[in-house]
Amino acid sequence: MVPHLTTALTGPLLDLERHFLDAQPTIEHWFRTQWLEHSPPFYASVDLRNSGFKLAPVDTNLFPGGFNNLNADFLPLCVQAMQGAVEKVCPEARGVLLIPENHTRNQFYLQNVAQIVTILKQAGVRVRIGSLLAEITQPTAIQLSDGGTLTLEPLVRRGRRLGFADFDPCVVLLNNDLSGGVPDILQGLDQAVLPPLSAGWHARRKSQHFAAYDRVAGDFAKLLGIDPWLVNPYFATCGCVNFQERLGEECLAAKVDEVLQKMRAKYAEYGVKHEPFVIVKADAGTYGMGIMTVKDASEITGLNRKQRNKMAVVKEGLQVHDVLVQEGVYTFEHINDAVAEPVVYMIDRYVVGGFYRVHTERGVDENLNAPGMRFEPLAFESCCSLPNPDCAPDDTPNRFYAYGVVARLALLAAALEIR
Repeated sequence: MVPHLTTALTGPLLDLERHFLDAQPTIEHWFRTQWLEHSPPFYASVDLRNSGFKLAPVDTNLFPGGFNNLNADFLPLCVQAMQGAVEKVCPEARGVLLIPENHTRNQFYLQNVAQIVTILKQAGVRVRIGSLLAEITQPTAIQLSDGGTLTLEPLVRRGRRLGFADFDPCVVLLNNDLSGGVPDILQGLDQAVLPPLSAGWHARRKSQHFAAYDRVAGDFAKLLGIDPWLVNPYFATCGCVNFQERLGEECLAAKVDEVLQKMRAKYAEYGVKHEPFVIVKADAGTYGMGIMTVKDASEITGLNRKQRNKMAVVKEGLQVHDVLVQEGVYTFEHINDAVAEPVVYMIDRYVVGGFYRVHTERGVDENLNAPGMRFEPLAFESCCSLPNPDCAPDDTPNRFYAYGVVARLALLAAALEIR
């Protein structure tokens, strides 16, 4: 069930994991009290990086698109969590209208949509798929690579309700991140829309998320008596950037230097011998677009035309103006000699699975969310439920418990962010 994993481990992370295991009752009680005050997102996925001396989230997606990559053995856990999530907003569970991305030719993404439909149906919920594509004017069957089909239907709006002639759902579930903005047909609905429209990339900013995460990590670190830096990446922002016209380069270079200086101080404190680096990326957007690794501020002012064009636009062809400079966290995990990073999936407040994103052509200091990546499903959820304090911290169940803790910190930050 779990692929062979090698990790370059050093003292601080083993100490951190042991701290998590020893404090498990305290941690779980703290999370329970947090969820009483803050409603978690409907679902989310969190990209983590384990550098051996630090374990931290580097991205949180509120419209996760990889449910098909989860371990199939743990579908029941997804179903159970989905039942609770739907009942919160629709106790009578009349039905869910699922609105996906417009990727009708992306088989990997369509498999994700099919898996969400399966989870909803097994949770006892009626589900139909509504398309935002103008060319979908009648029910249209889309063939899947595994032999199955998905039926996309044209959305019908009556007053302040969205559905179809024979289907009046109580929940509109978005698996579309609204990068290009909110269509008029989704505005002002009486039905619950989840995640909320404000969580789309037309409005959301990664810097807002990590500002919320900074608060969450600070509270959590104080609870456990640890250095918050061990679970929290430094970051800075720079607005009014135009890569193509080379505007804002001085601001960006200064922010890069600022974060690198803070990292050097922490590396010296913990005896880390590796070279610090930052990730420069668009403050809004997904799919691993508009991202680069930087080890010196001079690299920003020395970008060639190809590099500037790559950084200038993200999904939907949107221009990048706001940029996040985030502390780079090495990943020293490998599967069969390929660099790997864990991705944890959650429905409501529950960890329901995860996988390793693996890339044979990327380094330990690079973004792995890029063409050529593959996925190794893992059973995070059983490990998160059953950590064993009698085992070594880096034994499989305990390693994954630590991942689940940090992922839920990011989930809590997202709850604060979209409140």
